Amino acid sequence: MAFVGTGPGDPNLLTLRGAELLGKADAVVLDGEASSALLKHCREGVEVVEGAYLDRAKAGQLVVRLCEGDPMVFSSITEEVAACASAEVDFEVVPGVPPATAVLAYAGIPAAVGVPEFRVVDAAQDQDWSAHAACPGTLVIYNGVAEAVAIGKALVAGGKPDSTPVAVSSGGTTTDQFTVVSTLGRLQPDLKHAGFTEPALIVVGDAVGQREKLSWFETKPLFGWRVLVPRTKEQSKALSEQLVSYGAVPDEVPTISVEPPRTPQQMDRAIKGLVTGRYEWVAFTSANAVKAVREKFEEYGLDARAFAGLKVAAVGEATARALVEFGVKPDLLPSGEQSSEGLVAEWPPYDSMLDPINRVLLPRADISTDTLVAGLTELGWECDDVTAYRTVRAAPPPQPIREAIKGGGFDAVLFTSSSTVRNLVGIAGKPHNVTVIAVIGPQTAKTAEEFGLRVDVMADKPSATALAAALAEYGAKQRQAAVAAGDTPRKPSQNRRGARRRK
Repeated sequence: MAFVGTGPGDPNLLTLRGAELLGKADAVVLDGEASSALLKHCREGVEVVEGAYLDRAKAGQLVVRLCEGDPMVFSSITEEVAACASAEVDFEVVPGVPPATAVLAYAGIPAAVGVPEFRVVDAAQDQDWSAHAACPGTLVIYNGVAEAVAIGKALVAGGKPDSTPVAVSSGGTTTDQFTVVSTLGRLQPDLKHAGFTEPALIVVGDAVGQREKLSWFETKPLFGWRVLVPRTKEQSKALSEQLVSYGAVPDEVPTISVEPPRTPQQMDRAIKGLVTGRYEWVAFTSANAVKAVREKFEEYGLDARAFAGLKVAAVGEATARALVEFGVKPDLLPSGEQSSEGLVAEWPPYDSMLDPINRVLLPRADISTDTLVAGLTELGWECDDVTAYRTVRAAPPPQPIREAIKGGGFDAVLFTSSSTVRNLVGIAGKPHNVTVIAVIGPQTAKTAEEFGLRVDVMADKPSATALAAALAEYGAKQRQAAVAAGDTPRKPSQNRRGARRRK
């Protein structure tokens, strides 16, 4: 039996020991819906149970009981631990990162630096606030947000100056984190419209004054932004991870489904020609094309060695990465624009003295443009333009997602191609006018405008990485402008009619 502290909210703060035990668990007992994110550490087939788990532990199963925060800090879990001891069940208690330190670190408050005392109290228990008013360092209060004003008055009555800095923070270490800085004397007006709910922490002391220069989490350029990523699932991962690093909450909504070609014979002939030396070059214009060829290779028992003697071109970084993962290093990549035009600009003309074969294989999507074929033909090459995969419109997303798209629930949407624009509007409707529209390049911008969308952000080069970075730069400028005007930075979704306002 293991009691594992999950930390204050951010699933990435789980300890290594906690993750190790989850990976071995036969059964897991969750501590609220938030802890379900930690099931990613479990092996396939792990059972999620509720309530009576002691019998399983007695029978020799490894049961992991997840516990919010630290199991031994202001936790009700001690009764369950005692029950294990009484039943003579072997158990382990794995500490979690306590909110008292983690939330303050995420809020930019160095609570235990340069002070003689760091005191943590639980407002849910009877407290002598006059005694706590004498604390010469930092006072951290759990479970007190509902009585924050009364607690502030009690501390002042106990001798604490009403000018003492106070911070109230809820949703700590998550993208819902929200912090209000005040003083003991101004808590009532400053918290009046904040709408705080538990879990929240109250921090009292001079350390709160450091927040203005040490805040790093809530000041991320896209902090708390809900960003729609309309791509195929395989393509979304790296982009979503980049968005998370900017503080955003990505929501992946596939708009394109990648399917095999209706008639596979063309690809079969292409793979045979590739192996028998029919081609001098193979040009890949997408990671999906690499995947399609790789799957065909596996079907025939081939591997990357079949590319020996061939020159390989890739249209951009993402395609090149897919090739490297396959075991193939591209010979040609565009140094400038990552597009078919950019690839043609770098491609050498056919030279009968240097090139024994003048044929190029282009395994591509069924909706690809003719730009690459036309450019290579002009350079003297013959192209076998083969449909490696089909792109079809994905199924509509769930109703809540569709409502969020049309109702302004998303702060931004990233369009990585014209087809993502067409397909998203087709399966879910047009994004609300408060939603920031970010596009990967001019052609995608043109398509977005044709659908009546206002383009706010365009990448400086046609890559998903550059697109996410451009959105982050836009978000940073919006935040800086709000701060310069003396306003609280607001997410785009908070500007829609009826959105909850925090002051």
